[in-house]
Amino acid sequence: MTVESLAAREERLAQLRAEAAELEAEIDAEKFGQAAGEWARRGYYLTYYATAGFFLGMVGALVSLVFNIAGATVAGKDPLQLIRVYLTFGMGEKALDPAFDNGLALAMGCVLYIATGMLLGIIFQVVLSRYASQAGLAGRLVWATVLAVAVWLVNFYGLIAWLQPLLFGGSWIVSNTELPWWVALATHLVFGWTMAVIYPWGEFRPYHLQTETA
Repeated sequence: MTVESLAAREERLAQLRAEAAELEAEIDAEKFGQAAGEWARRGYYLTYYATAGFFLGMVGALVSLVFNIAGATVAGKDPLQLIRVYLTFGMGEKALDPAFDNGLALAMGCVLYIATGMLLGIIFQVVLSRYASQAGLAGRLVWATVLAVAVWLVNFYGLIAWLQPLLFGGSWIVSNTELPWWVALATHLVFGWTMAVIYPWGEFRPYHLQTETA
């Protein structure tokens, strides 16, 4: 009977431990794959797309705000006219006073505008993922256009048109004097189109663990 040396036994033990670790990793990977497959089979991942839309909405709001600032500057208007009009929902006509130059209030208006965009981003990302995920960029742009127009109509003429006069005694947001309707619509469209373009950034792709095969 041959007796293995201590070094040989230690080497064999190390090999067995390595094989056990490899086998354990394969079992864990198989379990993970089964769980991922079951997760994918459950259907639509609403929570993921809502969260992604929340953050992508910030990008859409920033792009639409920059678009509006640039347009107002070219037209010789106050670059933050949109924010001033936005602030009338809370501050009333005071926000439109040329003498009103409260930097903190205007900064907060920008923050609130972006926050609103983040909330709207949830709607856009969820709708695009449900109905236009396989439609390509052109299809997403069509859906985003329809949704942007719908959001503009509901927000401006379904809610703000009666809510702002009721709460603050004026309707500056829907007034064509302070904010032409086409400017408001264009701002919504730019937001929607941005969401359509960056949609793939928030698309759900299940992770597949790569395992080594013998």
